[in-house]
Amino acid sequence: MHKDYICINLHLMNFKVLNQLVDIQFPNQITVHTKREDLIHPFVSGNKFRKLKYNLLQAKVEGKTKILTFGGAFSNHIAAVAFAGKEHNFETIGIIRGEELCSKISENPTLTFAQNCGMKFDFITREEYRKKDTFSFVEKLEEKFGAFYFVPEGGTNELAIKGCEEILTSDDSIFTHICCSVGTSGTISGIINSAKPNQKIIGFPALKGSFLSDDIRNFVTSTNWELQSEYHFGGYAKINEELIRFINAFREQTGIPLDPIYTGKMMFGILDLINKGYFPEGSKIVAIHTGGLQGIEGMNCKLKSKNLPLITI
Repeated sequence: MHKDYICINLHLMNFKVLNQLVDIQFPNQITVHTKREDLIHPFVSGNKFRKLKYNLLQAKVEGKTKILTFGGAFSNHIAAVAFAGKEHNFETIGIIRGEELCSKISENPTLTFAQNCGMKFDFITREEYRKKDTFSFVEKLEEKFGAFYFVPEGGTNELAIKGCEEILTSDDSIFTHICCSVGTSGTISGIINSAKPNQKIIGFPALKGSFLSDDIRNFVTSTNWELQSEYHFGGYAKINEELIRFINAFREQTGIPLDPIYTGKMMFGILDLINKGYFPEGSKIVAIHTGGLQGIEGMNCKLKSKNLPLITI
C-alpha cells in the first residue's frame, strides 16, 4: 500500500495539512486513491477546514467578533465552527434546527462538543428554519445577537469555494477521475474549478433532489462533471444495514474510517460503479475524504436505539 504525505501550512488555522493517499488496486488496472482530507485536523477536518479558512480571515478583516451559522443536530459544520471560533477568539452562535433539542443537549455528542467549545445555541422550529436564507430572518437575528459574521448552513459561499479550490494540488493531475460526496455543493464546486479539463469530477449527493446541479452551476463554468444520484440510501442521514456493513468492512480491510452521511455513501458508490464497468480500463480514481467522522458517535446512538449494528469507531 503506497502512502504519499503532503504537508501544507495554512497560516490562519496554524495547523499542518496531512494528505494521505491510500491506493487500492482493482481489476482492469483501475486504482482508487483515498485523499485523506479528514487528517487535516481532529476537529476542523476535511472540507470544513477548507470552507472556514477564508471566511475566518474575512471575519477578522471586517473586525467581527461573532460568527453565526446554522445546522442540524449532528452537524459537522456546527462542530467545526464552534472549535474554530474557540481557537481564534470568535464568539460563535449556532441556530439549530429543532426546538425540541433544547432540553437534549447532553444526549447529543455534537451539540455537547460545540457547547463545550463555547458556542451559544438558538433552537428554532423546522418551519422557522426554512426561512433561514431570507433577509428578514437574518435581520431579526442581528437585532437579537448584534453584529456578526454570517456563515451559511454547511459553510458554502464564495470564500468557502475558494478554500475548496485548494484541495487539489499539482500532484493530483495524474488522476483521471475525482470523486467527492456532495452536501451543499461548495466542495465539489471548488474541485471542479481547480481540476484539469481532461479530468472528470463525479459527485455523490448525500440527499435526494435534483436541485444540487443548479446550485453547482452557480459557482462553476466547466462541464466536466456529473452527479451520481443513486447512492443516497433514502436521503440525507438515511442509513441501512448494508451501508453499515460496508463501512465497517472497508475500515477493517483498508484502515480508513468512513462516515455514514457522506464518505461512506460515496465510497460505496465508487466501488459499485467499478463493479458495473462504469470506469474505463486504467482509470486512476481519487476519492476525496471530506471528514465528518465526528458524526459517527451520534449516528451510533440512533442505531443503538433501533437495535441496528453499530459503526466501528
